[in-house]
Amino acid sequence: MKILMVLTSHDRLGDTGRKTGFWLEELAAPYYAFKDAGAEIVLASPAGGRPPLDPKSGEPGSQTDLTRRFEADAEADAALANTVRLDGITHDGFDAVFYPGGHGPLWDLAEDPASIRLIETTLRAGKPVTLVCHAPGVLRHAKTPDGKPLVEGKDVTGFTNTEEEAVGLTEIVPFLVEDELKRNGGRFARGGDWAPYVVADGLLITGQNPASSGPAAERLLGLLASA
Repeated sequence: MKILMVLTSHDRLGDTGRKTGFWLEELAAPYYAFKDAGAEIVLASPAGGRPPLDPKSGEPGSQTDLTRRFEADAEADAALANTVRLDGITHDGFDAVFYPGGHGPLWDLAEDPASIRLIETTLRAGKPVTLVCHAPGVLRHAKTPDGKPLVEGKDVTGFTNTEEEAVGLTEIVPFLVEDELKRNGGRFARGGDWAPYVVADGLLITGQNPASSGPAAERLLGLLASA
């Protein structure tokens, strides 16, 4: 079993002067779900190399046992420091693709032709794609083979408007994940703010927030096991 994890390369939080990037828990929790299940993991990002970590996700209040495990794991850090360039990779050789969130993906992965192509071709090849928290926003330009929005008529979730409001970034982000999924015809569902919530619709799995990243990874592993 081989899983591709796609991270952001974007580190600027709009025009605020603050830093953003990927959210550590949303990488660490699925990383170890996959690793402990025996999967081979490859990390990719648009720019390659070490992707930017959202500094807030490394603060004590955001840490978990798995984020601490990741930070102490030399092998994991080496993989993170050497992500492959996204435009040089395809779904070939992988069994699934997983997108951690963080605010960064809203700026780069949502508009990245290589990312859009990867999502579309992976699903067309009958392989699952999982996205958590802000990462479901990168589906905004993805299409079905007949040119319709990929999420149209599909059950999806993602970072909610109320969660974005709670972190004070509603007016900073380029778009709201919940609104964008609904605009493209997705059947948006949600749990409570910050509570784990995962939705699966065929090969597409989405998770609402950081706490949903581990459960989304487990849902993906279950789908792969049943295939």
